[in-house]
Amino acid sequence: MSLDCLRKYIGGILLVSLCFFGFYEPVQQLVNIPNTVKVMEGDQVALPKAGSVTAMSSLNDKNVALHQEKGLLSIQGKAVGKDEVVLELAGLPVKKVNVEVLKDFKVIPGGQSIGVKLNTVGVLVVGHHLVDTDKGKVSPGEKAGIQVGDMITEINGKKIEQLADVAPFVQKAGEESKSMEVVIKREEEIVKTSLMPLKEKGEDGYKLGLYIRDSAAGIGTMTFYDPKSQKYGALGHVISDMDTKKPIVVEDGEIVNSEVTSIEKGSGGKPGEKLARFSADRNVIGNITRNSPFGIFGELNQSVENNILDKPMRIALSHQVKEGPAEILTVVDGSKVEKYDVEIVSTIPQKFPATKGMVIHVTDPELLEKTGGIVQGMSGSPIIQDGKLIGAVTHVFVNDPTSGYGVHIEWMLSEAGIDIYKQNHERAS
Repeated sequence: MSLDCLRKYIGGILLVSLCFFGFYEPVQQLVNIPNTVKVMEGDQVALPKAGSVTAMSSLNDKNVALHQEKGLLSIQGKAVGKDEVVLELAGLPVKKVNVEVLKDFKVIPGGQSIGVKLNTVGVLVVGHHLVDTDKGKVSPGEKAGIQVGDMITEINGKKIEQLADVAPFVQKAGEESKSMEVVIKREEEIVKTSLMPLKEKGEDGYKLGLYIRDSAAGIGTMTFYDPKSQKYGALGHVISDMDTKKPIVVEDGEIVNSEVTSIEKGSGGKPGEKLARFSADRNVIGNITRNSPFGIFGELNQSVENNILDKPMRIALSHQVKEGPAEILTVVDGSKVEKYDVEIVSTIPQKFPATKGMVIHVTDPELLEKTGGIVQGMSGSPIIQDGKLIGAVTHVFVNDPTSGYGVHIEWMLSEAGIDIYKQNHERAS
C-alpha cells in the first residue's frame, strides 16, 4: 500500500470515528449542558440528563452545592456569588460550568382588574380628513407631510401637552393667514414642517384636516408589585393606539381600580373580551411612567390586595419554568380575583428579553365556561407554578382562544426598574 493510500485510509477511519463520537450519548449530553447557569439563592436547578457525566468539584462550596442521583445532576444556590463547577467523564475533566447565584427576590402577585389612562407626549395624529374650502377639498395636514402616528409636540415654539393647546394656534394662524411652525416626533425622528389651517365653507373656524387625540384609556390586569419599592408591572404587552396600531409614547398616566361587568366569550377566529368600567370612586392607585413591549410600569401610591395570595412570592427565572400544570390569577366578575388552572405547553429558556417566552393552554372548566379561554383584558394575569411567579399572560391565539402566549417575569421586573442581577453584583462585590 502506497503512503498516499495509507494516509487516506487512516483519514477515513478518523473521520468515521469522529462522526460516531459525535453520536456517542455522553458527548451529546455534554453539549446539552449549558456553559452558564443562573440560580436563585436557595433554589436548585437540574441540568439536562447527565448520564455518565458527573460533577467533579466546585471552586467555592460556600456558593453552591452539587447533587447527583440516578443520572440526574443538579446545582443548588447556597449563597449569593459566582462559582465554577467542573464536570468529568470517565474520571477526566471535560467541561466547566459557570454558576451565578442571585439574591432571592420576592414580589406580590396581582390579578386585579385595572383601568388604564395614558397621556401622550404631545397630541397624536390618528387620521386625515378633507376640508371643504372655496377652492376645493384638501387636507392641510396631509399636504404638510404629517402622517398618521405622528406626535405634534410643538407649535410656533410652544410645547403642546393636550388637545386644548392646539385650537388657539389654529384659529390665530387662520385669521392672520400665517402658517404654523410645527415640530413632530415620528418614532425616533424629529420632523419640522409648516402647516396652514383652512376655513371650511359655511363655518367661521379653521381646520387642520387632521384627527388628533391626546390620551387613551382601557383595561388590563395587574401582574405584580414590589412591596419595598412599590414598583409594579401590568398587562405584559405594549399599549398601541387603536387607530394607528403604533405603540403610544407616554408622557404620564395613571391606573385605577376597575370592575368587570360582563364577558364576551372568544371563539375560533375572534378573541373574546372583558367588558369593564372604572370603579365609581375613580380612586387612582398608581402612576404610569413607561409603556414598553413588556407592559406598563410605574409606582403604586397605596397598597392593593387580591385577597388570595397577598404575601411576597418567590420568582422563577426563565430556565426554571417547566412544561406542566400552572395557575393564573384574574378577574371575570366584578372585582373578585380568582385562581384558574392552565397548562404550560412550551417554554423557552431566554438569555435575552423577549415577549413570547411561553405557550399556555387554559384547562380550567370553569374559566372555559365563563370566557372560552383567554380574552382581551386578561393580559397581565400572573402565572404561578410550584408556588413561584413565573410570568404573565400576554396574547391569545386568534384561531384558538383556549391558548396564548406568556412573558417570563424576569423581563417584566427589568422593565419595572427592578434589576435582580445588579442587586446580586452589588452584594457579591
